[in-house]
Amino acid sequence: MFRLWCKLYDDNGRLKKDIVLENGDDINRTRKVFDAVKDACYEFDLAEPIWLEANIKDFKAHSKTRFRKDNFMESVDFEYMEIQVIEED
Repeated sequence: MFRLWCKLYDDNGRLKKDIVLENGDDINRTRKVFDAVKDACYEFDLAEPIWLEANIKDFKAHSKTRFRKDNFMESVDFEYMEIQVIEED
């Protein structure tokens, strides 16, 4: 089972919202991550963030990254969105 934890933090570093998304499909890890981010953004009523080079590097190294306000095309009411893989098979 693949599980990704997505969290929204406010300007004071407090957790505003979070969701854990699961995927047991037989697809590659990249597709699972993109699908989970898409589903999280749908649940939070957000446009999907833009993956910058720093996000890709952090995610490859730590299975975790933060999308800040500059990763979104529209204005957002939080400081950053953090995603983290919490389980992989």
